[in-house]
Amino acid sequence: MLAPTRRHHRDPSLFTMGMWSIGVGALGAAALALFLANTDVFLPKSQKAALEYLEDTDLKTLEKEPRTFKAKELWEKNGAVIMAVRRPGCFLCREEAMDLSLLKPKLDELGVPLYAVVKEQLSTEVEDFQPYFKGEIFLDEKKKFYGPQRRKMMLLGFVRLGVWRNFFRAWDRGISGNLEGEGFILGGVFVVGSGRQGILLEHREKEFGDKVNVDSVLEAARKIKPQTLASEEK
Repeated sequence: MLAPTRRHHRDPSLFTMGMWSIGVGALGAAALALFLANTDVFLPKSQKAALEYLEDTDLKTLEKEPRTFKAKELWEKNGAVIMAVRRPGCFLCREEAMDLSLLKPKLDELGVPLYAVVKEQLSTEVEDFQPYFKGEIFLDEKKKFYGPQRRKMMLLGFVRLGVWRNFFRAWDRGISGNLEGEGFILGGVFVVGSGRQGILLEHREKEFGDKVNVDSVLEAARKIKPQTLASEEK
């Protein structure tokens, strides 16, 4: 006669508790990741550019027959304010270009020119950017104004609260854009003095839409001594 088999009954509450623990753990990990993503822990580290590094940069004009020249021509006599554009079609870059362009009358009074550099020339992207930027634009094919240590922001940018605040700020101003071109290498703004005066302000974009403080730009521009004035003071 066969002995009766024993049936093992699993307690369903144990399974429920296990799944609940896994869910809580996953939520905790996601919350920690979101928190860290909104700190500076994972932000790309920047390295300040030396004047010698920038002045030897080869730039090109955007004419049909482009001229190649050394970047130091931009600031040698009167200094310059230079925007390194992350992507001309980006509505956040267009917003910063608009803000810098509002300084143009005051920069003109100081005799300080306003320029921009882009890292690529696609279709009509630069032409479409021009209405937002009231200065000459040049091509920096070797991306030296984005170095010496190039910084990239990838998908991390889309989970940062600061980036979303920047998005809504630009949208509220009615600025539009597109997705054409490379937009992960971060840009910046430089105020460079005349001759050997050096770099008076260097703003490195730390996340998408991290604009330069225009008051700081104007303050730095006022420190520029044109070459003619500097030579007279000697």
